[in-house]
Amino acid sequence: MKNNRKTSRNLTPALLSAAVLAASLTTTAQVQANAAMDALTDGKILNNFRLRYETADTDGGADAATALTLRSRVGYETADFSGFKLLAELEDIRAIVDEYAPEDAKYDVIADPENTEWNRFQLSYAKDGMSAVVGRQRIILDNARFIGNVGWRQNEVTYDAVKLGYKQDKLNLTYAYIDQRNFLNFTANDTSDHLLNASYSGLPVGKVAGYAYLLDNKDSETTINTYGAYLDGKQKLDSLTVLYRAEFATQNRELKNGTEFDTTYVLLEGGVKVSGFTFKLGNEIKGSDDGKGGFITPYGTNHKFGGWADRYLGTPAAGLDDKYALIATKAGPVKLVAAYHTYSGVEDSEDFGSEINLLAAGKINKNFSAGIKYAAFSEGDDAANDTNKLWAWIGAKF
Repeated sequence: MKNNRKTSRNLTPALLSAAVLAASLTTTAQVQANAAMDALTDGKILNNFRLRYETADTDGGADAATALTLRSRVGYETADFSGFKLLAELEDIRAIVDEYAPEDAKYDVIADPENTEWNRFQLSYAKDGMSAVVGRQRIILDNARFIGNVGWRQNEVTYDAVKLGYKQDKLNLTYAYIDQRNFLNFTANDTSDHLLNASYSGLPVGKVAGYAYLLDNKDSETTINTYGAYLDGKQKLDSLTVLYRAEFATQNRELKNGTEFDTTYVLLEGGVKVSGFTFKLGNEIKGSDDGKGGFITPYGTNHKFGGWADRYLGTPAAGLDDKYALIATKAGPVKLVAAYHTYSGVEDSEDFGSEINLLAAGKINKNFSAGIKYAAFSEGDDAANDTNKLWAWIGAKF
């Protein structure tokens, strides 16, 4: 009995330690479970709607097109849980008026087909300057000239990808691997793309950046390797601010049959901000390989840059020399923009036409926005025809 009592006393501290450890683990697990539940329930609902009226009329083509479409995006993003967030977003495009191709082939094209899809479905992480996003996501690098989401169309371009980032002070590094590109017409490309982008914004002259975009389309068996760099900055001088951007890139494109094109890209842009107005002059040159193929930006938000009539979303074989002038200001909450483009070939200086762009858009309040936009393209010496487009829209976010 004496030995039994000693044994019983010797076990008591171990049992107490085990009980404390079990209670601690249970408490920790409960805390983690509560935090995970809070992250799920304390997230934000994503509601984004855009009702848009659009007309498109190209001389010599199909009948003038008219579309009234509603884009609805509904989703949910969890709150932060140890740096992690989960986001799921469904997108639907419905045509109230569908007198446009591809809905009806007898009309001109308006690139907003009806369909429903998962727009984004991603797991993200962000902590201490490090970030990662895995899944179907939106990718926009720099000004979206080379890598963007074409957010102007009702169905944006998304990517099934892994994106990694590091940001510390003025340094910003991004790498992405893309397995599939989900295009705005609800088609998809099987890809094996590598995107690298590095920028530093701590220099007195402005932001400098370098990039390498290595695109490999498995479906078409085409590779497009683009390497470039730019300087983007502004300088305050008394009552005005001087704006400037200079960019250069090289590109090698190889087709399935082994044909290769080696081309260059040059952008020079300058402007001033004064008395509430912004004035810019620019020259964007997408070069040509002896008239056989031009410099292309297949992942870029091209509508934003090459004229809103979208006559040159692609690049002619002779290249494209785009000279432009822009003036912008605000009237209360309304942004006003007017731009003028002239287009010509790089290889032979052929007149490719000119274009006028006009915009008035702004926020009505924190939930609603609206705008109206117009583009008029006049053909030059090539085969393109005069094109007029008009948009009017109202958007809502909750």
